[in-house]
Formats: sequence, structure tokens, C-alpha cells
Amino acid sequence: MINNYYKSFVALKKYCDQEQYKGWDPYDGLNSKLFKAIPFLYESAFLRLAIIQGFKISPLNLRNFAMVPKEYNPKGIGLLLLGYCNVFHIIHKYPNWEEELGTAEQIKRHIVELADLLIVLQSKGYSGACWGYNFDWQARRLFLFPKYTPTIVATTFCALSLIEAYKITGNKCYLDTAISSSDFVVNDLHRTRYNNGFLFSYSPLKGNDQVFNASLLGSSLLSCCYYYTKDEKIRSLAEQSVLACCSGQRVDGAWRYGLLPVQNWVDSFHTGYNIDALITYQEYTGDMKYNVYIQKGFNYYICNFFDSNGRPKYYDNKVYPIDIHCPGQLLVTLSKYHKLGEFHNIADKVLDWTIQNMQDSRNGYFYYQIRPYFKSKIPYMRWSNAFMFYSMSYFLLNR
Repeated sequence: MINNYYKSFVALKKYCDQEQYKGWDPYDGLNSKLFKAIPFLYESAFLRLAIIQGFKISPLNLRNFAMVPKEYNPKGIGLLLLGYCNVFHIIHKYPNWEEELGTAEQIKRHIVELADLLIVLQSKGYSGACWGYNFDWQARRLFLFPKYTPTIVATTFCALSLIEAYKITGNKCYLDTAISSSDFVVNDLHRTRYNNGFLFSYSPLKGNDQVFNASLLGSSLLSCCYYYTKDEKIRSLAEQSVLACCSGQRVDGAWRYGLLPVQNWVDSFHTGYNIDALITYQEYTGDMKYNVYIQKGFNYYICNFFDSNGRPKYYDNKVYPIDIHCPGQLLVTLSKYHKLGEFHNIADKVLDWTIQNMQDSRNGYFYYQIRPYFKSKIPYMRWSNAFMFYSMSYFLLNR
């Protein structure tokens, strides 16, 4: 059966390589050259939000008409880099896959290319290395993140990918850049007190300050940096964020997305982010006090987001929209929690369902979402294909 997954992964890799890592994004509507030429359309928060949501929800790809270019997305590059680092290890496990995946030297060249690109794509003017998205992003009507505003989510994935690249290449510039991202987290993000700890903000801007997965990703990044620096200050800050987020976990093991009334949902992949971040904190600091929260969170996750036939669910209380992040995150969480062997049946069912229902059989890319009456088949790079490349690389490495 693993050969079927391998073939799917090879097709996806071929697509990402052919696109040279550039692509569209569900949220890139404001990159439209057409809309930028009409000032009043761009100056209203309501219209900005309408443009983003219209492009995001439409099953028709409006981007060519609206002149939205394919671009590098820093988080997408980080995900691809993490995937290629896994591929480097995969071919040592399966040497006969070299012919299609590439030799160790060929893969290392991809790793260097992507890592060097991440160095270039840093957001400038902050205390340490950090990364944002290549588009303006209107979050509801509450706040606007200008293009390349750094976020803790993008920064964490990019920095951790550079650490993995350092392990393979030995290039200390990658490690030093990644470690400097701890200065961004400590100095540029603000903190919201919550119970006996605090939550890191999503970005240096005001707004979206009380999101559990974002704060936990900050903890995971600081814990990785602590492993190399032994700086007790950043370990302590990582733990205070962990403490706050664990205190926000429900008795049944679930986390709502954030503290605002409009953030009261429980979804699949952000739950997975929380579990992964706690595992990372635990492994890099050796602090096992929060293992019970990992166990409770994982039990809720595995029991509430996947149907018996392998269909993934977005929310714990409803299925749609079925988003490609949902099956992809399962493969990562099972791998990081070392549960892929124990739960291989559900992993296989979910991946089989996803390949059958969400992968383009001719071009190899994965679709964005399935809704009750249509599929959004637009080949987004960061959200869909870089994420599945990253996810399936974990699956193939640990299967």
C-alpha cells in the first residue's frame, strides 16, 4: 500500500518543482493588480474583506482575470523546506526511491536553494528573523495585516525549517538565523495575561492577540532555540505560554480557537497545531509536566475529527468545509507523537480518502476544499500543496 502513497507523493513533488515553488493562495485577493488600480475598492475594510472572501470561497479561479500573480509565500517555502529535509532522510530509508525523488546531493541542493530563499524573504525592521505572508490580509473587519507583516505562525514554520536544514547541511547561518527569531518573539510580540501565564500575540500589530495555537507555536519555537542556546529566559517564557494555553484547554481535551467570542469554534488542524507544539516543547526542554494535556488533546482530536470511512472533518460538530489541512495535519501529528504505528489504520483510511477525493489525478496537486455542493480545485501552493508535501513527507518517513 505504501507504493500508492509514494506515487501520490512523487506526483505532488513533480507539480511543486514544476511551479518552482510559486503559487496562489486562498487569501491573496488583495494582490490583484486590477483592484489596486481602483482606490475606493481598496480603502474600505468591508470591501477588502469582501474581495478576500470572494476569492477564497469561489470555486472558480478569478486570479488570472484579476491579475493576481503567482508568488513565493514564506510559510509555503518553509513547509517545502521541511518536506525536502524529510525527503533527504526518506531516501536513506528507501534507497530505491532515489530515481524519482533524487539522490542525496540533488535533494541537498533543493534544501540549500529553499533555505537561502527563506533568508532573503525575511521581513525587515524587527528584533530578529521573522516572516509574514506575501499579501495584505484583512481578518474579519477587526484588523488589517499589511503584506509581509510577520506572524508567529509563519515565523515558527520558517525558523524550524532552517534548523532542519542546518542539521543536514551544517550551514551555521541557517541555525543562527533561526535562533535570532527568538528575539522577534520575545521583543516584538506583545503578551496577554491569561490565568497564571500569558498568550503571545499573533503579530506585532494589535489584534488577534488571544489565539491558542499561535501562542503555542511561539512556545515551540522558543523551546527549539533554548535547546541550542540554553537561555533560561526563553525557556521560562515558553513555559508561561504553555501554562496559559493548557489552562485554556477544556475538560474534554478540546481547545477553542481563541478567547474572543467570535473565536469560539473547535477545529481539526489548529487542534493538531496545539498538540504538535506541546510535543515540541516537551522534547526540546525535557519538561514532562504538561504531558497530560497532550494526551487529553490527542484523544479528543483522534475521536472527533475523522469519520469511520476516512473522511476528515473541519469542525468537531460538523464536517464542511472539508479542508486539505485537516487530513494533512493528521499525518504530522501522528508522526510527531510517535503514534503512526498505533493508528496506521485511520491514517491509511484518511490518506486513501484524500488521494481519491482531493488530488488531481493528472497534475498531482491537491484541492483546497470540498463543500456540500462543489469542490474548490484551485491549486494553492502554501495552503494545499506545500502543506501536503510537508505532511506526506512525515508520513513516508515514519510509516
